[in-house]
Amino acid sequence: MKKLIYILIILITSISCEDAIDIEVPNGKQRLVIDASFEYYMDENPVDIEGGVRLTLSAPFFDKETPTVSDATVFITDLSNNSIINFTESAEPGFYTPDSTTFTPEFNTTYQLTVIYNSETFIATAQLIPTVPIDNVVQGDNTLFDDETEIIIFFTDDGTRDDFYLFDFDFSLFLASEDRFYQGEAFNFSYFYEDMVNGRNVTIKILGIDERYYNYANLLIEQSEQEGGNPFQTPPALLRGNIINTTNIDNFALGYFNISEANRFDFTIKE
Repeated sequence: MKKLIYILIILITSISCEDAIDIEVPNGKQRLVIDASFEYYMDENPVDIEGGVRLTLSAPFFDKETPTVSDATVFITDLSNNSIINFTESAEPGFYTPDSTTFTPEFNTTYQLTVIYNSETFIATAQLIPTVPIDNVVQGDNTLFDDETEIIIFFTDDGTRDDFYLFDFDFSLFLASEDRFYQGEAFNFSYFYEDMVNGRNVTIKILGIDERYYNYANLLIEQSEQEGGNPFQTPPALLRGNIINTTNIDNFALGYFNISEANRFDFTIKE
């Protein structure tokens, strides 16, 4: 009985001594985030190009909202002839699209993105990177652990060049791949959806990317798997892309400027 009373006294004392502890989470410097991604569907009729320039500001990790940027000047210059395509903010805050002329990239041409914000100039260059078509997509029966859904993607690599690909499986799910082990071959691989997607319509995309963007995408995807969420939103750790601040090199922006030839395949996952 004495032992029981002693334990109760310790518990009461411990509870009465509890204080609220404020954990101070360090916030890094707020930076401009430039997500300038373009997908060019040359094999479609009519030819289609999707994408634009999304401007936001980095926010503390636990903030639920990401500030958008609406007071920037945005344009792309074709460096082969110095022609300029101006961008204006669309109905979606912080998302800039071509003003009047459609941005139609060509191979073997360098394009320079310019963003002017807060009297500072940010630039990046990119070229249109080729891809290959998706030959077929089928649904498989295998699982990794329990109730995943398997799809199998078939495509044929171009053996005349070194290719890097970014696969988009819809639902903000991505995979980067290089052709080192299937150069010039017909190839297929399985992808497993962890969440229930039975009966859903999905669009599978294959984008051509260069080696630098391949390395960048791999790091983003790795971080997103650790922290959750869309890998192409602001990463939890500072990850430098190809954006350069020509006004103040120390005030660098986050994000990437990329132009990909793309191919897509619409697929319905069976119940």
